[in-house]
Amino acid sequence: MSINSEDDSGHPINIYQTRQKVKKSLRLAIWDGGAYAAMLGLTQNYITPFALTLQATAMQIGLLTSVPGFTIAFSQLAAPGLAERAGNRKRMILPAVLTHALLWLPVFLLPYFFTASGAWWLIALITLSSVADALANPAWGSMMADLVHEDLRGRYFSFRGRIAGVITLVCSFIAGGMLQLFTGNVFIGFGVIFGGAMLSRLLSLYFLSRMYEPPVARERENAPSVFQIVKNLGRSNLGRFTLYVSLIYFGTMISGPFFSVFMLRDLHFSYVTYTIIATASAISILIFLPFWGRRADRAGNMKIVRITTCLMPFVPLLWLVSANPVYLVAANVFSGFVWSGFNLATINFVYDASEPGSRTKQIAVFNSIVWLAICIGALIGGFLIPRLPELLGYEMRTLFTVSGVVRGLVVILVLRAIVEVRRVPDASFFGVLFNRQKTTKKR
Repeated sequence: MSINSEDDSGHPINIYQTRQKVKKSLRLAIWDGGAYAAMLGLTQNYITPFALTLQATAMQIGLLTSVPGFTIAFSQLAAPGLAERAGNRKRMILPAVLTHALLWLPVFLLPYFFTASGAWWLIALITLSSVADALANPAWGSMMADLVHEDLRGRYFSFRGRIAGVITLVCSFIAGGMLQLFTGNVFIGFGVIFGGAMLSRLLSLYFLSRMYEPPVARERENAPSVFQIVKNLGRSNLGRFTLYVSLIYFGTMISGPFFSVFMLRDLHFSYVTYTIIATASAISILIFLPFWGRRADRAGNMKIVRITTCLMPFVPLLWLVSANPVYLVAANVFSGFVWSGFNLATINFVYDASEPGSRTKQIAVFNSIVWLAICIGALIGGFLIPRLPELLGYEMRTLFTVSGVVRGLVVILVLRAIVEVRRVPDASFFGVLFNRQKTTKKR
C-alpha cells in the first residue's frame, strides 16, 4: 500500500517509490564517484609532469593552476542562473559533464599538433575543461544534499570517498606505470592516460543520467541573489566559513602546485618514485575517511575543520626535514590524514549551513570564492619562486615555509569567528580523535 504526500508545489508524491529512487540514486552516485575518481587518478598528478615535458616554465606551471582557477571562480557565479534556465539541475549537470569528458581528446592530441607552444595550449585546454567540470558542481552538490540526510552525510560521503580513493590510487599507479613503460616516448604514455580519462568521465556521465533528482525546495521570496550573498559574506556564519576555507586554500596553493616540480626537477626523482610519494596521500585518505566520517556525524563538521586546520600548517613544513623518498611518503601520509578530514567536513558543513531553496547559489558562491583564492595563491607562488632565497639548499623549501606560516596565521586570526550549525555533543580535541564525547549538547 503506497503512502502519498505533497511537495512544495502541491504535487502528489508516492513516498515508497521516492525512497526507492533515492536509494538507487545513492548507489548510482557511488558508481559515478568511482568513474570520476578513475579520471582523477589518471590525470591529477600528471598534468604538471605533462607540462614539464612540454617545456613549461615555473611561471607557466603557476598559470596552469591560476588561470583555470580564475575562470572557474567567475563561471561559478553564473551556474545558478544557468541551472534555473535549464529547468532542473540534471539539465545543467549532464551537458557540462559531457563537455568535460570530450575536452580530454585535444589534450591527448596536443603534443602532435602544437609542439612549439604546447604549454600555452595546455593551459587553455585545462582551463576550458576545468570550467566545464566546475559548472556542474553547484547543481550536483545541491542535488546530493537533497538525496543524503544530514545525519548520514559523514558516513555516506566517507564511504563514497573511500571507494573513489581506491580507484584513484589504482589508476594513479597505472598512469605512473604507463609513463615509466613509455619512458623513451613519453607522449604515448600521456596519450593513453588522457584517453582513459575521457572514457572514465563518459562512464560517469552515464551513471549521472540515471539518477533521480528530488524536487527543488521553493526559494523564499526575499532570498538573496548571488551577488548579494557575495556582498554580505562577512555577515553570516556560512559566509565567514567561506572566507576561512578560502584563506586556507590560498595559503595552501602558494606551494601546492610546486611539490611536483620539487620532486621531478629539483630532486630528480623517477616517475615511479614520484608516483609512490604522490599516491601515499591517496592511500592515507582512503584509510582515514571512515575515521573522520564517523566523528563528523557525531561531533559536528566544524569540530573536524578546527582539528584539521590546526594541523595543516605542519603539512608543507615537513618537507623541510629530508628529501629521502621514504620520509616524504610518511609526510604525505600525514597530509592525507589532515586533508581527508578537512575536505569531508568542509563540504558537509556547507550542505548543513546552506538553505535548501538557495543551496545552489550558496554552493556556487562558496566554490567561486575558494577558486579565486586558489588561483591567486598559485600565481603568488609562481611569482615568488625565482625571487626567494634558498633554504636548506632549495628555493622551494623557502616557498613551503611561507605556505606553512600563512596557513598558521589564518587559523590563529579567523577560525574563532565560525560556529557549528548542528546540535552536537561537546567534545575536546582528544575526545573527537578518540571518539569520546560528553552528553551535554549545544548548537
